[in-house]
Amino acid sequence: MSRAFTPKVLTGNDLRSGEAVYLAPGGAWTPHHGEAELLTDEAEAQLRLLEASAREDRVVGVYLADAQLGRHGPEPVHFREAFRTRGPSNYRHGKQESALS
Repeated sequence: MSRAFTPKVLTGNDLRSGEAVYLAPGGAWTPHHGEAELLTDEAEAQLRLLEASAREDRVVGVYLADAQLGRHGPEPVHFREAFRTRGPSNYRHGKQESALS
């Protein structure tokens, strides 16, 4: 028996900065998880994954990550994904640096 499909977001890493990015509605990449498109249809999610995998000139390592609808858009379900939303852990840059301002 197959498992029911759970909502997902499409994520990967920006090729230039290495920062985690998420596919937003309309096909743009955003560094903010809450702006990601929440994919609720398995076939649509797989299609978006194939399309994004072909665009390796901008984003690499794309995959579908479990998510749930929160008050301000999609929210991560697992610790790993929540951790990725905060940016690199080795030093402050990217999302961490802008949070200090």
